[in-house]
Amino acid sequence: MATAIYLEHYLDSIENLPCELQRNFTLMRELDSRTEEKKGEIDKLAEEYIANIRSLASEQRVEHLQKIQNAYSKCKEYSDDKVQLAMQTYEMVDKHIRRLDADLARFENELKEKLDVSGYESPDSRALKKGGRGLKEKRATRGRGRKGSDEESPRKKKIKNSPEFGDSLLSVQPSDVLDMPVDPNEPTYCLCHQVSYGEMIGCDNPDCPIEWFHFACVDLTTKPKGKWFCPRCTQDKKKK
Repeated sequence: MATAIYLEHYLDSIENLPCELQRNFTLMRELDSRTEEKKGEIDKLAEEYIANIRSLASEQRVEHLQKIQNAYSKCKEYSDDKVQLAMQTYEMVDKHIRRLDADLARFENELKEKLDVSGYESPDSRALKKGGRGLKEKRATRGRGRKGSDEESPRKKKIKNSPEFGDSLLSVQPSDVLDMPVDPNEPTYCLCHQVSYGEMIGCDNPDCPIEWFHFACVDLTTKPKGKWFCPRCTQDKKKK
């Protein structure tokens, strides 16, 4: 089910929920008021009974006590009704929460299956595959004409060759990546010391300590022609 259609159906299913909740809360307030009135009646009957107990005949005492008992029974009835309403209200809300949790779990499984089909690897799995390669892997990729050819960072290449992932809801934006917590095993690049994301360019200096840079961090919007050197390496060359 498409996300937009599901959202529309879900909103339709909870459209009447606020009115139903308001009705239940109103009924509970009315039950509270009736209970308070009965409690006041009980207090009044008890005071009359205590004040006139000596002058009342045994039948009158029994009748008076029966009135107090009936008032207590009515209070209990109101309280039971209020408890039932509270339970009904809870179940009413919980039903929608359970449905939402189940749908979210299903959507998550569908998304995982889509990512598996597209060949996209999670940061954790990439970190496990990269652990132990260190700088040797980066040195190997640096000599492949990164700037002028289609060879780019491993992460960008993986995403670029996965059209299904690009069409999914989890299209990665630079701002999203910067807000995400960095995996301690994930390599960082560029002057900003962030993980690989979006368009990146490699410095053509084989001894560049950083190697890969985000376009935005080095004021690039497109790939430059010819060789490209990062700001740090350019500055070092001018000093020499």
